[in-house]
Amino acid sequence: MNNLLIYGAYGYTGRLIVKECLKQGIKPIIAGRNPEKAMTFANKHGLEYDVFEVDERAKLENWLRRGDVVIHCGGPFIHTAKSMVQACLATDTHYLDITGEFQVFDLIKEYGEKAKEKGIMLLPGAGFDVVPSDCLAKHLHSQLPSASDLKLAFVSKGGKLSRGTAKTMIENLGEPQTVRREGDYEGVAMGKSAREIDYGDFSQISMGISWGDISTAYFSTGIPNIEVFSGTNEQQLAKVRRAARLSFMLRSRTIKNFLMRQMDKRSDGPKEKRRNESEMYLWGQVSNGSKTIEARLKTPNGYTLTALTSVLIAKKILEGDFKPGFQTPSSAYGEGLILEVEGCSFL
Repeated sequence: MNNLLIYGAYGYTGRLIVKECLKQGIKPIIAGRNPEKAMTFANKHGLEYDVFEVDERAKLENWLRRGDVVIHCGGPFIHTAKSMVQACLATDTHYLDITGEFQVFDLIKEYGEKAKEKGIMLLPGAGFDVVPSDCLAKHLHSQLPSASDLKLAFVSKGGKLSRGTAKTMIENLGEPQTVRREGDYEGVAMGKSAREIDYGDFSQISMGISWGDISTAYFSTGIPNIEVFSGTNEQQLAKVRRAARLSFMLRSRTIKNFLMRQMDKRSDGPKEKRRNESEMYLWGQVSNGSKTIEARLKTPNGYTLTALTSVLIAKKILEGDFKPGFQTPSSAYGEGLILEVEGCSFL
């Protein structure tokens, strides 16, 4: 099976996805923007490859015509997703990515009707962002369909950010936390929203963040008030609150470019041993004003999970199991999708 395409396959998460593909007997056709990295990685695994930037439309479309499904791993997606989605619509290619940026979900959602007409599915967030949290939101909503408020949170035990994820966070420096209030977006000063959350095996202070679920969970459940938290500690929370007072400086392109260059000097992600030993914990709560329900979910490390879920969804599409148009993981496959992955369970 080689009708699966992966763009950005030589990056940290892309490599994990390719490894999972090969484990399952899939030989994807890969591509990326760096000629040396693409060639070295492709030759190592005996894969077909191509090299181009996502804004090189003719090259991108020619590559997409070689497969049926693309997993887009070349972020930051706020800069690359639009070109990839437009090319997918032109070539009738199903689209998956591993973004967690709510702005990207909103952007891709605008192409939903065109995708439906074409008979293809656009499903961004096919990794840790946002498969487990979207399934958790759907699970909670099924128990309380009248819910008006949804809160979600996640924390890593023993994990580490990849370089790509860190760069996405740098792109959002200086911006307020975004929440959903009565169906619309609202900005809150970063660090202002924080709470102690019981993740099941432990409790940890968690800080409000701008996360993809404020877009995807709204689409999946229709709940009008949504906020997302991420586990932190008092020291980090204090740093974020101090930084919020300097947001005008952190929005500077010069500062962001400097931080990007510093990030390039780091290793591109956690070592395999550390990844295998770490786990993700998720918490969710829905309320309708008089009744409140909580649920918890445990999964493997986020990067490991991303490889497992993105390949799982790609295989479903290749087997003809998909819903045309814009979809989230749970709108396409239900709340039980996450339970198809080994090591995932509701607590």
